Amino acid sequence: MKKLKKLALSLAALAAASAGLGAAAMAPRRDWPGWEGFAGHRFAHRGLHDLEEGRPENSLSAFRAAVEHGFGAELDVHLMRDGALAVVHDSDLKRVTGKTAIVEDLTAAQLADYPLLGSGETIPLLEEVLEVFSGKTPLIVELKTRGGNAGALVRAVMERLDAYSGAYCLESFDPNVLISLKRGYPEVIRGQLSENFLRSAPPTLTGVQRFAMTNLLANPLTRPDFIAYNHVDRSAPALRAMRGLYHVHEVSWTVRDPDTMRRLEAQGCVVIFEGFVPD
Repeated sequence: MKKLKKLALSLAALAAASAGLGAAAMAPRRDWPGWEGFAGHRFAHRGLHDLEEGRPENSLSAFRAAVEHGFGAELDVHLMRDGALAVVHDSDLKRVTGKTAIVEDLTAAQLADYPLLGSGETIPLLEEVLEVFSGKTPLIVELKTRGGNAGALVRAVMERLDAYSGAYCLESFDPNVLISLKRGYPEVIRGQLSENFLRSAPPTLTGVQRFAMTNLLANPLTRPDFIAYNHVDRSAPALRAMRGLYHVHEVSWTVRDPDTMRRLEAQGCVVIFEGFVPD
């Protein structure tokens, strides 16, 4: 009986040690300088867009409106066939232009053939957006990968940002982006985007991928500076562990009402908002 009790205690100690090591491996990078440039700011999702007023999402007019109101902005970047960087959310341009095309297959010159619906504007390039924000409000730049182009996308984005004078951080759903940043550009603040993919179940992800991304299992490889999680999924165990154990910097997306925004800010979150103009 004593031997069994001793064995049970040994196994319990081993399990506790393993859990501790697992938790330590999940730790984000902490206290990297520069986060103070984002804390306290509010970020307009894809710019301060309002299609009824002629400002489509991810348009120069939407970004100018964000700056005029004193907001930062979240935006999306894709690597095009000629190495240009298009600021648009979807790879398929049908929703925002009415024409079917994959932005990664196009060149910068071809964007003129795909005007944004509801305006006379075209899809901007990253350098055009940077001009709007330079020396003003900060940016959260989401890198959108396709076809395994994470490394090339990171290099192209960093080339554009090399001479940029404004505050920015980079984020992605794709852990390969964060790994590329960690290896090649460790000075850049990097964030892991996620949500409860077990609930949303996107068809492009396998069950294993949904589980891994929901539970932030790439953290040991990516060591993000912040976690950007869908605010409706803040009860996810992995995110709760990041908050409780490491007080991780947290970005909440996408908030669509002032009360929720204020509640999240009171809990220390940086908020990405849409559909209203905060006071």
